[in-house]
Amino acid sequence: MFRKASVRWVVVLALAASAAVSAQAPQVIRMGSVVPEASPWIAALKSMGQAWAAATAKRVAFRSMPPNPSETSVIQRMGTDGLEAGALSVVGLAEIDPAFNALAIPFFFESDAEFAHVLEKLTPMLTQRLAAKHYQLVLWGHGGWVQVFSKQPIRTMADLQKAKLFTSEGSPDTVRWYTSNGFHPVPLAIGEIPKQLKLPTGAIDATPAVAPLALAMQFYKDAKYMLDVRVAPLVAGVVMTESAWAKVSPEDRTSMLGAAKETQQKLFSQAPTLDASHIKEMQASGLQVIKLDGPAAAQFRAAAEKLGTTQRGSIIPADAYDAVLRERDAYRKTRK
Repeated sequence: MFRKASVRWVVVLALAASAAVSAQAPQVIRMGSVVPEASPWIAALKSMGQAWAAATAKRVAFRSMPPNPSETSVIQRMGTDGLEAGALSVVGLAEIDPAFNALAIPFFFESDAEFAHVLEKLTPMLTQRLAAKHYQLVLWGHGGWVQVFSKQPIRTMADLQKAKLFTSEGSPDTVRWYTSNGFHPVPLAIGEIPKQLKLPTGAIDATPAVAPLALAMQFYKDAKYMLDVRVAPLVAGVVMTESAWAKVSPEDRTSMLGAAKETQQKLFSQAPTLDASHIKEMQASGLQVIKLDGPAAAQFRAAAEKLGTTQRGSIIPADAYDAVLRERDAYRKTRK
């Protein structure tokens, strides 16, 4: 009888110890992206993860996973294949909800300050749209301004329309929009850019990209020309699955969002410096920057802005397009 009681107590104590260990195990947030590990963006997010661990007494742990081949695969893996979060560009975010395309209209924004103001105004609406798709917005990121890198010089809109232009896979509506406006889009995974540009007869010969990405992926060595017209700011966002977010206590969520806000401010403040320094570094290695004169730049911008208006109701929901236009114009009125 004594031995049976002793065995029962051993079992109870073992279960209690197991439960205690389980209770202390951190909630691991594994983040996927297509960004190279060596990029400054991943470094900033890893620093945020360290702040999460400190602020939550290690109840939350952050892991940046190796790069995925495409943002489509990041989205597919979130919640089903070992990813609780994703760092997505506006292209990936638009796969979740097309309203995010409103943040990437060509030549729509004129400055970082204007973009930051409009983004802040649209955040409540975009957060609600993400929540409806079972995602939590953690922070915004600014990856710099998109430029056009090409194997041959591009100086006019006609030149750009002739190019075999990279576009991210996963958005057939965007491909149709490009095609209907006289472009030659080629949907590919972002990881295919360097390989295809290196080939003499690759699938693409031009790609929109930010300077830090061109440098990190080294494809500027084959696409040796950069058209110096800032197409759009590359907005990105870190999102978590609803199920992963729900496992974090309300107190820890507040701490996490506080650390994320600091990271967001850092990403926005460093974007201009990174753009300039990375372009300068690539120029030292042979990149040729094409600057348009005043009339050519005005002609290019006018043509691009006209094309941008055709996105309303096609690849951008009308209400989202109207909202971003309203907030941008309101901002400009305060600066007159």
